[in-house]
Amino acid sequence: MSSTGDVLVLYYSRHGSVKQLAMHIARGIEAGGLQARLRTVPPISTVTEATADSIPEHGDPYVTLEDLSECSALALGSPTRFGNMAAPLKYFLDSTSPQWLSGELVNKPAAVFTSSTSQHGGQESTLLSMMIPLLHHGMVIVGIPYTERALFKTNTGGGPYGASHVAGTANDQPISEHEKQLCLALGKRLATLAQKLNSL
Repeated sequence: MSSTGDVLVLYYSRHGSVKQLAMHIARGIEAGGLQARLRTVPPISTVTEATADSIPEHGDPYVTLEDLSECSALALGSPTRFGNMAAPLKYFLDSTSPQWLSGELVNKPAAVFTSSTSQHGGQESTLLSMMIPLLHHGMVIVGIPYTERALFKTNTGGGPYGASHVAGTANDQPISEHEKQLCLALGKRLATLAQKLNSL
């Protein structure tokens, strides 16, 4: 990389919690000195003939492969679906073979984040599942170190694998202060490492 581009914050959010995490991570990225580029993916239909407009009615734009190619780092977010990432995000990742073949993402830092309805709803396995395709792309996985004191204090979401949120069974729990702190810390660390790797 000859210059440091935007950090891509790519997420899928069904009820809004993952989007809120994405926004806090974006603030951390910008506090770390880089611009965040927020993007989402369209939902997947079980009816194969159904198509979505190329521009969503509201919210962040849909991601393109160019967004991925141009980024200096990636924050990837999904709700927990039975301990795994949601299908719409996996569907997009399955289309990234050109970036894999060209090695465009090699040595770029990447972080992951998630939200679940319950405390033990599979957050860690979801975060780990999201890392797998990023490792295949040769990306450098960025977690949250225990020097972040909120990791010791949180009784909601957040862990060394990435930022997370416990939304509650009605998806009405606000982002806790510790969850917010960990999002900001993850975003800032991602931006800092992107700049350091860019200078090598």
